[in-house]
Parts: sequence; structure tokens; C-alpha cells
Amino acid sequence: MPSRRAVDPAELRAAVLEVGPWLRGDTDEVPARAQLAAAVRLSARTLEQVAPGSSVEVRVPPFVAVQCIEGPRHTRGTPPNVVETDPRTWLLMVVGRLDFDQASAVGALSVSGSRAGEIAHWLPLLPL
Repeated sequence: MPSRRAVDPAELRAAVLEVGPWLRGDTDEVPARAQLAAAVRLSARTLEQVAPGSSVEVRVPPFVAVQCIEGPRHTRGTPPNVVETDPRTWLLMVVGRLDFDQASAVGALSVSGSRAGEIAHWLPLLPL
């Protein structure tokens, strides 16, 4: 399978800045689906680049699922290490407005497997 092109940091920053007012709570209006999808996908793929590997799957439905963190590769069925959340929670963690442990404690983040929590080390990806 061909590898994805590298995420341009400027493209990631621009995508996240477009949804910034919503993340800060300056507006209740949810960003357009295309804007939200771009910010979520680019940030998840950035995590995939900075923490390469296949031992943890990060899911942000309906937009993206990536594998990251070095370790045993998962190939079939449900991965043993999964982090799953909604787009807003994901982006809040990406920009540093929500801590991984806080999100998990309030139930906004589903974490399963002994290695899933390792993604906390890589967040935030783009502090704003």
C-alpha cells in the first residue's frame, strides 16, 4: 500500500484555525462538514506521522481512523489498543484545550488496551 503524503504543517494549522472559534466556544455554530473533516483528518494523520507504528488505533468517526505508536502490528479484527472520540473532543486535545486524562475521565474518550494511553504523550499536536 502506498504511503500517504506527508501532512504540511501550514495546511494543518490553517484547517485547525478555521474551526478555532468553535473550539474556543466563541460560537455555537458547528463548522461546515468539510472544514471539520479537514481539521480532524489532517491532525490524525499528523499524529500518525509523528508517532509512527501500528499498535494503537485512533478513531474519530465519521472522519478518520489511523494507526500509530511503535509496537506489535495489528492486522485483523478489532485492535487490542483503541482510542475513540468525537471530532470536537479530538480537536480540543489536538490544540491543548482538553487533556487526554480529563477527556477519558468524563467519558468523552473511549480508551481500551494497555498501550492506548500512550498517545497522550504526543498531544497536543498544535497548541493554540
